[in-house]
Parts: sequence; structure tokens; C-alpha cells
Amino acid sequence: MENRINRRTFIRNSSLATVALSSGSMSLPVKKKNKLPQWKGFNVLDFFSPDPAKSRPKTPEMYFKWMEDWGFDFVRIPMAYPAYLKFDRSRNIRIDEIRNIDAQMTDRIEQLVYWAQKYNHHVSLNLHRAPGYCINAGFVEPYNLWTNEQALSDFCYHWEFWAKKFKDTSSKKISFDLLNEPSWRDDMNDQLGKKTKLEPEMYRKLILAAYNTIKGVNKKHLIIADGNNVGNDVITGISDLEVGQSCRGYTPSIISHYKASWVYKDPESLPVPVWPGKVGDQNLSRKMLEDKFQPWIDLKNSGTGVHCGECGCFNKTPHDVFLAWFKDLLGILSENGIGFALWEFDGSFGLLNSGRSDVDYENFQGQKLDRKLLTLLQKV
Repeated sequence: MENRINRRTFIRNSSLATVALSSGSMSLPVKKKNKLPQWKGFNVLDFFSPDPAKSRPKTPEMYFKWMEDWGFDFVRIPMAYPAYLKFDRSRNIRIDEIRNIDAQMTDRIEQLVYWAQKYNHHVSLNLHRAPGYCINAGFVEPYNLWTNEQALSDFCYHWEFWAKKFKDTSSKKISFDLLNEPSWRDDMNDQLGKKTKLEPEMYRKLILAAYNTIKGVNKKHLIIADGNNVGNDVITGISDLEVGQSCRGYTPSIISHYKASWVYKDPESLPVPVWPGKVGDQNLSRKMLEDKFQPWIDLKNSGTGVHCGECGCFNKTPHDVFLAWFKDLLGILSENGIGFALWEFDGSFGLLNSGRSDVDYENFQGQKLDRKLLTLLQKV
């Protein structure tokens, strides 16, 4: 009798073989579709500075059109909450001023959101500086977000404001990225001071409070939380919440932040980066990046949405080194269905006007375009 097997039996037996493998010494990876869309785009920094007098030039509407024309669909807006408040800026802010929202400033943010959405970008609103916490110094906070209940209440007040502002906007068009790069900072006003991982319960308390606030306005609002330890580590203890997670694409910092004065105490003493290769005592390779992102890939495969909210490279890194490293980093994200947002569109990390000394920029409608970087971004 001829030994034949039909298609259904073959599939069933193949599935059983997979189970058998996974129960033994060998296992087959389970690759699942990302619960978050594979958005690709940029951060725009109009409200990044806590002082409006020191803010970036306003992002023109045409930038969003260019992004769309080039194939991108995502805009992240990092906001410093003092940028949209009214208070006497000749002194440090007082606790009783934390809720003094300036409608003229928030209207400008709303306009930025609508411009981005006009050109089919999903917009992620992010509190880069929240009441009582920022990864950067440069503004004196009146309390500590992690230890002060009033700070937590004010944090939720701000998110309730934004949730109501966009109450009827679809989650396909807007999401709320709660807090940029959380960590424990020993001294909020020491830019180069020690930063460590938050206790999971401490971070969960913040996320849960903001989650309940935002969902209380609209149950369908989409919420994203940056990874623990300055965005680098997967958040634990929140799997019961409908919260996506945002990682960072800045590993290793000797590449991404070479000669960055806000990161290194003596930036001029750093060894010149290469990729791949050995820099100082670090062996830099694609394998290093794969190991770095594996927990995020595992998280995505477990059913939690993952996106890389920031990535990129300061303009002091040699351009060829930057592109070689970034090709590997973006390749790992792309192969696993994880989107990204370059920090930034226009500026020293950006696609436009990055101020590199080793780039032959293309004149694009009066702006200096890094065509090689654009080509790389479009390929992934």
C-alpha cells in the first residue's frame, strides 16, 4: 500500500513536531505580529524646552508633507510641561503654579498635532518633562514625582487635560506616551548625576494612576509607557494593563552620543568610534545589538505592543560609522516588526540640517538634506 499523507495530516504532524521540539532540548522561536503598528517617523521638538524663549523654531506644515512623501507615518511630540504654563519665569516654579495651563500654548500644540494628522501621521504625545521628573536637568522641579503624592496628582492632571483635548480622536491617530525615559535620579539638577532603574512597584504606581485617568476620559485611548531605566529595560508588572512599551535605539552610547557634553563629563577624551570593532574596552557588533533588543523582541512576541520611540546619532560621530551602526540597529527592529522614530527630523540628530562636517548635503527646498540617511530610513 502506498504511503501517502494529505495536506491536513502534514500540517497537524508538523504542529506536533513543533510542540515536541519545544518540550525538549531544542525549541523553535515563536514570532508574533506586533500589537502596535510598525510606525516609522520622527520626533519634532517644538515644545521640548521648558522655556519658550529657548524653544526650537516652529516646525512648518510642509515638513509633515515631506515626511509623508518620503513614506513615513509617525510623529512623536516630546513636551516639557512648563512650556505650556503661565508663571513668573524670573524665579523657580511653585507647586501651586503646576496647573496654570496657557491655552495659547496648548492651542499651538494642538495645531501641530492636526498638521501631522492632515498628512496621515499617527501622533504620539509625550511628557518629556513631567511635574517632578525629567531625564535632563535645566529646570528646577519643586518636588519629586516618584515620592510626592501631589506631584503624582499633578502628573495625572496634565494627562487628563490632554486626554480630554483629544477625547474623540481615534487611537489610530493619537497615542499618549506617559513619561520620557523614567529612572531614579539622585539629583534632578545634576545633568551627569547617577541614574538607576526604578523599583517595579514604583513605576507601576505611576503608570496605573495615569492609565486610570486617561481611560476614564476615553476607554479606547492608546497608552504607551517608556521602558524602565532610561527607556532601556522592559517594564515588568504591568501585563494586566493595555499599555504598549517604548524602547530606545541608543546602544552603545559611544556611537549614538559620541562627544555629547550632556552625557559625558570629558567628551573630548573619548576614543573614536568604529562599527563593528573594538572601541575602548567594548567589542561592538550586530550581535551586541541583537542581545540588547532580545528582551524587547520577546515582549513583542508575548503579545505586548513595542515601538522604538527614539533612536539616532549625534552629529559628532563619523557619518560612515553612524550609517553602518544604524543599518544594523534598524535592521533588527524591522525584522521583528518594530517601528521607530528618529530623534529628530531637523537638528543635530536629524535628517535635515544636522550640522555634520563630513556630509555632502543635498539642497532640498532650502534645507540641508542628508540623502544617505533618508535612503537608509526608507529601506527598512
